[in-house]
Amino acid sequence: MDSQAIKRYLTELQDRIVTALESLDGEPFRTDAWQRPEGGGGVSRLIEEGRFFERGGVNFSHVMGSAMPASATAHRPELAGRRWEAMGVSLVLHPRNPWCPTSHMNVRFFAAEKEGAEPVWWFGGGMDLTPYYGFEEDAVHFHRTCRDALSPFGEGVHPRYKKWCDDYFFLKHRKEARGVGGIFFDDLNEGGFDRCFALTRGVGDHFLDAYLPILARRRDLAYGERERDFQAYRRGRYVEFNLVWDRGTLFGLQSGGRTESILMSLPPVVRWRYDWNPEPGTPEARLYEDFLPPRDWV
Repeated sequence: MDSQAIKRYLTELQDRIVTALESLDGEPFRTDAWQRPEGGGGVSRLIEEGRFFERGGVNFSHVMGSAMPASATAHRPELAGRRWEAMGVSLVLHPRNPWCPTSHMNVRFFAAEKEGAEPVWWFGGGMDLTPYYGFEEDAVHFHRTCRDALSPFGEGVHPRYKKWCDDYFFLKHRKEARGVGGIFFDDLNEGGFDRCFALTRGVGDHFLDAYLPILARRRDLAYGERERDFQAYRRGRYVEFNLVWDRGTLFGLQSGGRTESILMSLPPVVRWRYDWNPEPGTPEARLYEDFLPPRDWV
């Protein structure tokens, strides 16, 4: 277990992704370094009201504590009371243009220790795509890149992580998916440290290849009030998932994390309506019919 190597990789990944996003947007990302009183800190890189991104952030954090928070021990009660260390890069990007999808990516490492026992460690992460207007070409490209990221680690890995993503990013109270999915994994320690770290790097290193070509295809499409209105409505689902179901958000808040960085994932303009449904035969209806139901894209 080499936590320093992980930290070096994560900070380099953050820099590499921000550099590419600044080039795309044309505006610089703000840098906000912070310290956590209970231990650790991080660097938040964010943009608001950019030329292309309405809001987005690429955050690095490395935090530690003396006792595991409840959200981390709910499915692993044997870890209650252990000292812990967590580090990761997490990003969420909300373009202004509704034809351009929101995207999320996260890679993380966690270790829990106590006297007289072997350390318990694992990796987690993934990436997923949340379109407002569906394009099959975009969904196929994103999922194909996710498959390529995992292909060196065995034929069965991508189908398993793809299904895990479909199951995880599902709003149970709405009975619908947040987006078109991608890949998701957690509690990864099988095969040893080197394999798990390499797999996690593969996910982080493929994010720009998965997302930027989609933005290049859609960024110049014209939009109006109708498209922005539907985007704001669907963004409400993003808020609901992150505040009700997302384990990372709950862990950050319960562990005394930095609230501004944790809630960076939330979109800036959101709208809710009572019992609204799209008109049949519209592009809005097609999102629900053809894109949100889980399917094999590659």
